[in-house]
Amino acid sequence: MTPTLMSARERVLDAAETLREEKFNARRIELAEAALETLGELGYARTSLREIAQNSAFTHGVFHYYFRDKLDLICCCVRHYKAKCVTRYDQVTASAQNRDELMEGFLAKLAETLRDDARMHRRWYDLRAQALFEDAFRNDVVEIDKSLENMIWRIASRFAELGGKRPAVTSSVLYALFDGLFQKYLLKHLSGDRTAIPDLLDEVRNLMPTVC
Repeated sequence: MTPTLMSARERVLDAAETLREEKFNARRIELAEAALETLGELGYARTSLREIAQNSAFTHGVFHYYFRDKLDLICCCVRHYKAKCVTRYDQVTASAQNRDELMEGFLAKLAETLRDDARMHRRWYDLRAQALFEDAFRNDVVEIDKSLENMIWRIASRFAELGGKRPAVTSSVLYALFDGLFQKYLLKHLSGDRTAIPDLLDEVRNLMPTVC
């Protein structure tokens, strides 16, 4: 077989392998989405793959085929959701023309995610806490944490730029501030405190101009 024909064959095989991987990953995302409700209700420690399957349209065997174990499934769930969160905030950052627009867009997204996605955020903090004890979680948690830190930094940097300023703190400090506030008011919201969302927005509205 000539080198040209061999090269063409290799390209076809590579394309087929890529397609298989894309289909496999798409199926993993579909199963992860199906698992979210059960994980949100019971949390990591109290949930098994069998229980997840019993509360979905998929069998236990299907989950085992696409995920090594419960850890693999949960990491997939959280990574998928957090990636969507980053995209959502990046749209606000890209479209804002002044500080007021960026502030209001950011606050609107914070309110929306705390109101509509509290269970998913609870899963994230559950996973991050488990990473203190489970070595297998740590690489995923560190990677997700860094993506969220970068997201907050992009918002803060753009906010500062629109005001002719620079952020007054490092990205790590800024992320710690916002993450601490968000976790505090997430707990209040999950506890039924109706002031949790407006109080979070007030805190962020006051904080942003002091550090950006």
